[in-house]
Amino acid sequence: MLSTTLSDFRKETKQYLDKVTNERETLIINRGKDTGVVIISLEEYNSLNATLHEMSSKKNMEVLDESIKQFKEGKKKEHKLIE
Repeated sequence: MLSTTLSDFRKETKQYLDKVTNERETLIINRGKDTGVVIISLEEYNSLNATLHEMSSKKNMEVLDESIKQFKEGKKKEHKLIE
């Protein structure tokens, strides 16, 4: 995670955005006492949205928890690809 000031971000915008995009860094731009902005890559944003969707209902959470439990126990389940 990177942190900078707005002034420094203005000077080094390309370098900061390259790190966010290429190195999957999260950038926090401080804007004063207890305020700021977080910059993440589009890929990271999409991943977070997908996770939020998966966790959006109790049923989804139950299915996910069960799958994680089975994975940790070494149990595998084969699924056929639906085309």
